[in-house]
Amino acid sequence: MPEGAASLVTLPRRAGVGLRHPHVPAFLEGERPDIAWIEVHSETYLVAGGPRLAALEAIRRDHALSCHGVGLSLGSARGLDATHLANLRRLYDRLQPEQISDHLAWTGTDGAYLNDLLPLPLTAHTLDVVAANVAHAQDVLGRRLLVENPSLYMPLTLPPGVEAMPEPQFLAELAARTGCGLLLDVNNVAVCAHNLGFDAARYLADFPLAAVGEIHVAGHRREAFAPWVGPDARADGVVLIDDHASRVSDGVWDLLAGVLARTGPLPVLVEWDMDLPPLEVLLGEAARAQSLLDAVQAKVAHA
Repeated sequence: MPEGAASLVTLPRRAGVGLRHPHVPAFLEGERPDIAWIEVHSETYLVAGGPRLAALEAIRRDHALSCHGVGLSLGSARGLDATHLANLRRLYDRLQPEQISDHLAWTGTDGAYLNDLLPLPLTAHTLDVVAANVAHAQDVLGRRLLVENPSLYMPLTLPPGVEAMPEPQFLAELAARTGCGLLLDVNNVAVCAHNLGFDAARYLADFPLAAVGEIHVAGHRREAFAPWVGPDARADGVVLIDDHASRVSDGVWDLLAGVLARTGPLPVLVEWDMDLPPLEVLLGEAARAQSLLDAVQAKVAHA
């Protein structure tokens, strides 16, 4: 456990946005966006220098920063890539982000990386592997890591006699073992609930919210016909795809409101990675998240 990581929440407990390259000039010129914090994908900035990193450093002087990784491969049975960890450590030492995070997934092994976040069987053995990797990452990076719940599209089939843990229990035990925090992606919960046929509200009722240091919301799209739909899934012929390419759905906003009613204000990020809209549209989504946070804060103050 990294020394000095006393709090799970070091970002402003307000709405933030994912910073993508087309929107960078707006943060550097003229009347800059009024947003409390930004998040970037760590792997986008693993360079020694150059204009892109210089621009982020300039923006970072005026905004709290979260670095969200997509390549640690925390589920890799052979451990983490030492070179990748070293590169991340140099970046984080340079930028000094308030929070860092990655995914409950595997993305490659033996130096080969796949452009996807692949699912893990949530077994006792997997918990041992992921806990060892998270502990190692935190030691090398010198910071507390937040681990994000995955988006899933089909159930995993386990060998006979091998039992899976419920995902909230798996994440709770991971946080207890390693001292890591959790990044709760509410859109991922909605996507998984639809695709795998479980109740999102019940999942969130079991989620270890005390370990959450950041929340994500994003858009998803509907695709016709899911050929893997089984007896435990909603056989409506539709699969939800976590594509981060549209406005946040009303159902996800409702789930977020329910979470915040239990936790109080937390940092909430609006992710939008594909088919990027004009910045004012993204800021409008952040304003909607902020309105939920303001309502919760008002209830806390009244109480």
